[in-house]
Amino acid sequence: QVQLVESGGGVVQPGGSLRLSCAASGPVASFAVMGWFRQDPGKQREMVATTFSDDTQSYADSVKGRFTISRDNAKNTVHLQMNSLKPEDTAVYYCLMRETFFSDAWWGQGTQVTVSA
Repeated sequence: QVQLVESGGGVVQPGGSLRLSCAASGPVASFAVMGWFRQDPGKQREMVATTFSDDTQSYADSVKGRFTISRDNAKNTVHLQMNSLKPEDTAVYYCLMRETFFSDAWWGQGTQVTVSA
């Protein structure tokens, strides 16, 4: 069973930065897809950033130029560097990984990010 453990959430002022990390453990050697989603109460979970095994990346329009996703394949870890944070970035952030492009997703437990003055 794959387990994803997230870290790095917290409270930050507008304009500040946070770095989220997600480490996978379990019987999977590599992941084709690694990504971050976020969810506000009462809203649908939305994709924030995704990185693929061919080194392509995808970002939500709302975070382009502010967030950067990166992966360490040797450690099965994915990071999300979040700069110039805005109050509307406040949400629970979830890590996702897929072994192949078509596999079921594994999800982390979520980490709270709060951007407030």
